[in-house]
Amino acid sequence: MAVNLELIEALKNLEKEKGIQMDVLIEAIEAALISAYKKHFGSSQNVRVEINKSNGDIHVYYRKTVVEQVEDPALEMPIEEAKSFDPDFEAGDIFESEVTPRSFGRIAAQTAKHVVVQRIREAERSMVYDQYATRMEDIVTATVLRYEGRNVVVDLGRSEAVLMPSEQIPRENYAQGERIKVYILEVKKTTRGPQIMVSRTHPGMLKKLFEREVPEIHDGTVEIKSVVREPGFRSKIAVFSKNENVDPVGACVGAKGMRVQSIVNELAGEKIEIVRYDDDPAVYVSNALAPAKVISVSVSAADKFTQVVVPDFQLSLAIGKEGQNARLAARLTGWKIDIKSESQMAELMDTYADDDFDQDETELIGD
Repeated sequence: MAVNLELIEALKNLEKEKGIQMDVLIEAIEAALISAYKKHFGSSQNVRVEINKSNGDIHVYYRKTVVEQVEDPALEMPIEEAKSFDPDFEAGDIFESEVTPRSFGRIAAQTAKHVVVQRIREAERSMVYDQYATRMEDIVTATVLRYEGRNVVVDLGRSEAVLMPSEQIPRENYAQGERIKVYILEVKKTTRGPQIMVSRTHPGMLKKLFEREVPEIHDGTVEIKSVVREPGFRSKIAVFSKNENVDPVGACVGAKGMRVQSIVNELAGEKIEIVRYDDDPAVYVSNALAPAKVISVSVSAADKFTQVVVPDFQLSLAIGKEGQNARLAARLTGWKIDIKSESQMAELMDTYADDDFDQDETELIGD
């Protein structure tokens, strides 16, 4: 009895096109046919199904173990009966006899097609998973498909992905069919295929955008040391040049600001400040507080604390709206930052001086 010969050809093509080994498919089909045989013919026998890979012929054999004393007639055969077929049989051998039903062809063909479709689906899911798992922490271009509640579902080409509310830039709206760049955050295997989570708020997205936009970063001349974001509002990126003749900030800004402006446009107008990294924490913190001008920075390495003094008229700029500039600078550098204006610091120093004077006076009186 033969399975559709076109199916055999299809299996060979699948091996070439999808990389699914024909032997694996044949084994899966044979296993499925055993279940189909038992279901449709009410058999409790131990059976084996064999498919001829050349012509698609199917044969079903019942199998019994040759024993001295039969306990389960469905699975065992007495040695005397086995020897009547072949005198060389011994206890422990397996006796087989073909029991292929005439009506098994249609069932076999349906079962085989079902298995093939299932295996193709599994293989495609695996390929999609492998493709996107290797692109984690990278950016891709996606097309907005639809909203599901507050989630945005986007098309990556070979799979859909989910942009959750926490990963969406505030105040940014996504129109159906719009093309946007997203950062691949996580790829999971599930029974329904790969589940891909993407982001537009992750600091890694800003880093990848600069790597793509700035050749000096891509070739390793300029290195990104740190990235922090308050998505949709403001971000800071610290850069360092391994070549003293290359200005890392200028390279990232580009001629007439074209490079950084391209990234700003991609991130819905998010303000991006490019900071020059320095091994000296005082210089680094001073740079990180730009655009504010810094008079001095005192460093306490033990607790990674810095005391920063700025001109009076620069205090609000240094701190930023609702503390945003100072907060981003602290996150960027990894140092705690306390900002004081010149007048505040002068008052503080006067207070310390008065305290010292009072203490000295008390000691004199005590003497």
